[in-house]
Amino acid sequence: METGIAGRRAIVCASSRGLGRACAEALAQEGCDVFINGRSEITLAEAARQIFELTGNQPIPVVADLNTESGREALLKACPMPDILITNNGGPEPGSIEDWDIERWQQAVNANMLSAIMMIQSVVTGMQERSFGRIVNITSAMVKAPRLPLGLSTAARAGLTAFSKALSVEVARHNVTINNVLPERIATDRLTYMTEQYAMSKSLDMAQAREAMVRPIAAGRFGTPEEFAAACTFLCSSQAGYITGQNLQIDGGAYSGLI
Repeated sequence: METGIAGRRAIVCASSRGLGRACAEALAQEGCDVFINGRSEITLAEAARQIFELTGNQPIPVVADLNTESGREALLKACPMPDILITNNGGPEPGSIEDWDIERWQQAVNANMLSAIMMIQSVVTGMQERSFGRIVNITSAMVKAPRLPLGLSTAARAGLTAFSKALSVEVARHNVTINNVLPERIATDRLTYMTEQYAMSKSLDMAQAREAMVRPIAAGRFGTPEEFAAACTFLCSSQAGYITGQNLQIDGGAYSGLI
């Protein structure tokens, strides 16, 4: 399918690896001018090199910390008029409610709610004026199926989801859409880390832990970053202009609810 976004400018946050990197690669393959972001210059440069080799499209790397105002300003200075914005950031570690003091909560809210909202606020007016905009937030399956050990992530990302839903209603008539993609057990470094944590907590080896984590997934396997990125890319396409304010779960059928 022709997505109709060749030549569009796309900011992909936290895209030196993982799901952000996969989305950047998919958009570059579609012919977008992609601006990728990360905190490590070395890792980011390597990601840019590999994306170019795979797609023939050279992304623009921007070294910046999205959790800071100066980092967000640097990214927006490099691409002041994006047509597409993919918000993304690393999630807080799982933990216990007894350990979550005000500082931990503030860090989670800043990283997984406010940093994305600040980016959205900075670009959405321009998107409306140009009559095209695609905003996709990479959140988490925990937004719809909360688990207390991931409470920091759940609460912060749920706040982003609520804000995005409210804003989506206001901007849809300008051909600006805002959607969320909710990953669950996609084969990334984050999943490897979570599997290791599960193995330690249950005194299992990695093979046993992996088997246990696959068990609730109807597809019988972990998802791939490429599958996730393909869904994200469709939401950025010209054909997706009538889809907004939605939460798309990429979970292999793990979620058992209706809505």
